[in-house]
Amino acid sequence: MACERCHDSYWVSEVVDGVERVRRCDCWRQSIAGHQLTHSRIPRRYQHCQLSNFEQTVDSLREAHRRARAFVDAFPAVDKGLLLRGRHGVGKTHLAVAMLREIIATRGARGYFYETRELLKLVRDTFATAGESEMDVLRPVLDADILVLDDLGAEKTSEWVQETLGLVVNTRYSERRPTIFTTNLDDSADTTNPNSMYAQLGARTRSRLFEMCHWVDMEGPDVREVGSPNPTPADIARYNQQSPLSDRNRKAGGIPDRAKGMARASLRPRGNADVAWSGGKGGSG
Repeated sequence: MACERCHDSYWVSEVVDGVERVRRCDCWRQSIAGHQLTHSRIPRRYQHCQLSNFEQTVDSLREAHRRARAFVDAFPAVDKGLLLRGRHGVGKTHLAVAMLREIIATRGARGYFYETRELLKLVRDTFATAGESEMDVLRPVLDADILVLDDLGAEKTSEWVQETLGLVVNTRYSERRPTIFTTNLDDSADTTNPNSMYAQLGARTRSRLFEMCHWVDMEGPDVREVGSPNPTPADIARYNQQSPLSDRNRKAGGIPDRAKGMARASLRPRGNADVAWSGGKGGSG
C-alpha cells in the first residue's frame, strides 16, 4: 500500500516559518529498517524474539533484560557492547536477537546475526572456491553498525580459529563498533580448562572482550528441558528438583537419589515428538 503522505516518493513538503521545505518522509526510515531486517541473517527459529516476550523468571534474567533494554535505548551512543554468558537454554540468543531486531527497526542500523561456527565455515569455504576471498565474507561482519556473534567458543579451537575470531574482535574493538556476544565459556583462571575463555579464544582476545563489553551473567532454568517458553513456578520447581543440570543439583554434586526415577520419566523424550512449544526442538539459547 502506497504511503498516504508521500505516495512512495519518500519526500514530503512542509511549511516552516512561512517557508516551504522538503524533508524525508517517515516511511523512508521504515523502508530502510525493513530492508535491513530482511538482510540481517536472523534465523527463522528466532524471528519471534523480542524484548517484550523474553521470560524473566529469576533475578539474573531480570537484570539481563534491564541491561539489554538500556543498551537498545542508548544506541548508538553506547561505549561498550554486551557479552551474555550462561549455560545452554537460559535465553542468551533470544535476548541478543531481540536487541538486534529492535535496534535495526528503530534506528535503521546495519546489523547482522552470525552463529560463530557458521561464520567460520563461510570463511573456510572461500579456500576452495574462486572469486570470493576471506575478506568478502568478513567485511560485513567487521563493518556492521551492530553485530551479534552467537555461541562464541562452541567451535573446536585452533590457531586459525583464534586468529580469525581475533581479527573480528580486534577490528570491532579498534573501530569502537558495538558487538553483542553470547557464550557458555567459563572465565576460569585454570589455563588447562578446555571450556575457558583463555583456552578457546586466547589471552589477547579475552582481554579485548573484557574491555569492549559489559559482561552479563545469565542463570536460570533451561527452557528446552523445562519444555515451555513460559514456565510456571511449578515447572521451575520440578526442573530444579529433577534435572541433573539445574543450578541446585549441579552445586549439590548431582541429582538426589529420590528424584532420579522421576527425572528419567519426566525428561525422557516422548517418541519423535518435538517439544510442545513454538520454539520447536531447540528454542532460544
